[in-house]
Amino acid sequence: MRVGFIGLGNVGGKLAGSLLRNGFDLTVRDLDQEAARPFLEGGAKWADSPAEMAANVDYIITCLPSPAACAAVMEGEGGILAGMRPGLIWAEMSTTDEAEVKRLGGLVAAQGGLPIDCPVSGGCHRAATGNIAIFAGCERETFEKALPVLTRLGRRVLHTGPLGSASVLKVMTNFLATTHLVALCEALTVMDQAGVDLGTTYEAIRISSGNSFVHETESQMILNGCRDINFTTDLVLKDIGLFQAIADRNGVPLEVNPMVIGIMQDTAARYGERCQSDDVIRRLEEATGADIRYPGFPSEMIDDEPEEQGYEVGRGTA
Repeated sequence: MRVGFIGLGNVGGKLAGSLLRNGFDLTVRDLDQEAARPFLEGGAKWADSPAEMAANVDYIITCLPSPAACAAVMEGEGGILAGMRPGLIWAEMSTTDEAEVKRLGGLVAAQGGLPIDCPVSGGCHRAATGNIAIFAGCERETFEKALPVLTRLGRRVLHTGPLGSASVLKVMTNFLATTHLVALCEALTVMDQAGVDLGTTYEAIRISSGNSFVHETESQMILNGCRDINFTTDLVLKDIGLFQAIADRNGVPLEVNPMVIGIMQDTAARYGERCQSDDVIRRLEEATGADIRYPGFPSEMIDDEPEEQGYEVGRGTA
């Protein structure tokens, strides 16, 4: 299958790397052509425009930083829609807005294309090894056609229902992850100020009911002091803002998310919109004079699970 990939950033570049590593006929494109160099050296082809790519592949993936960026790639001059044709799969792997992916998907379907929103979850380190989780919102027939590619991009693939459903679920998971990040920062700081060893604190959380994926990844980056999880605060604010919009549209009076938004907005104001999300710990360090670091934790996350063929997981199963 000929696959095109647009957007070779922190996550997109790693996903595209899985396709190249697994022998797919790959064509790539990014605004920064230098980002494509390793792929071209590895045998991938370059497309001069999204339209050119769409005209020459069977499956086109976008992984871009915002709904606006995706709309520009889809609808702009020389965009994907200009090269869309019947049977071409368009998979939007960004974290995006449900209404926007439905709108763009409708334009794709009107030309006979097959739209999917399939955001990923699990961090850059798992995207790099093909072990990330993927949500896929689309018609079942489209999902089955797309699955051979999705199971090389990720380990666990969940068909979430119709187009747009995956995007709704993805921003929900990012709300939960951000909420736990903020809670972990408070937990680590309180334990430090109470005189409890931070290494012991990390282990106590890890083996207890307080554990989470966020703790096993981001707490390590916090305690190392690098605070670099490859996810910036502006992207956090985009995602939890999208979750808030879903709640508002559906009349759900949230209490926790508005507080988390305020905390992350303050983090961005203090340290810059492009600061790492884990820099949220600095607010508490500055307020208390604490130094929430501990020796022995890694400076980057590396997925030590072997790469395996992915598979579909069913709704309601573990």
